[in-house]
Amino acid sequence: MKKILIIRLSSIGDIILTSPVIRCIKQQKNVEIHFLVKSEYSILLKSNPHLEKVFCLKDNLNKLTSDLQKENYDLIIDLHNNIRSSWIKLNLALPSYTINKKTWQKYMLIYFNWNFLQNHVVDRYFEVVKKINISNDRNGLEYFFHKKTKVNFDVKQVFIAWSIGGSSSNKKLSKKQIVDVCKKMSYPVVLLGGSFENSLGDDIVQGSNYEKIYNFCGSISLDQSAYLIRHSTLVLSNDTGLMHVAAAFKKPIISFWGCTKPSQGFAPYMGVHGSKQLITPRSKRPCSKYGKSCRFQGQGCVKEISSQIILDSIDHFFLKNN
Repeated sequence: MKKILIIRLSSIGDIILTSPVIRCIKQQKNVEIHFLVKSEYSILLKSNPHLEKVFCLKDNLNKLTSDLQKENYDLIIDLHNNIRSSWIKLNLALPSYTINKKTWQKYMLIYFNWNFLQNHVVDRYFEVVKKINISNDRNGLEYFFHKKTKVNFDVKQVFIAWSIGGSSSNKKLSKKQIVDVCKKMSYPVVLLGGSFENSLGDDIVQGSNYEKIYNFCGSISLDQSAYLIRHSTLVLSNDTGLMHVAAAFKKPIISFWGCTKPSQGFAPYMGVHGSKQLITPRSKRPCSKYGKSCRFQGQGCVKEISSQIILDSIDHFFLKNN
């Protein structure tokens, strides 16, 4: 039996984007797959049936390396390629394949709008494993949560899941944009995000004056958020991890793009019918690598997407899918 260690330490979206690679490796005969991830993201993998073991990176790299050495791996697949993953590979001294981060291509896109990337991050992951004859089965992303996961909400009704979070404030729609949409909403909306978005969610509920806006930000687990997304009719999302959760469940997604752009390779993978990407009218090229800075305004150019365009996109979706 061949024993393989996959390394992808963070974050939510990037780890979910590894799911096709995990599945396609597991389709080979006599393969055991382990995964190394930061401890705070381990919940993303704990229920994955294709993995035999998940190792968590905390603070003690020496202890972790010692534990990994005992596993006697045949091969390491490094889908992160940073200092810590390199340190682990160096100390394990095993055959390994590592992702090309294509740094200069990313900067060509950001500064000159010359796109030498030309493919999705998932496809870049498969460029690594094609060296061991693994190919993409084109069945998309996967997300697994515990079968007992539930939320105190009627998921049998038609409703919208709206992911209002983001790794940077520059990647988030503003409170005003969301409130202006919710004021005119005719379907229930669940607001999803982390604890940082809890107060924003409360403000949206109060400002919308619409009794069917429900703020779950920071009050439910990631698995519970995934549960709501899975049962939703439509997902609205900034460029954030929950967008990729929605893609894993093959949900129609209206996504919002400002400082980051789909051209960087992080668009919803294998988007389904009814999905739409709303991109700031400011520029077709990204402002920065991770969306932390904007070349146009301090709050991020995603905030220049009009609420009316968002409303029109929602109305168009339900008109076409009723």
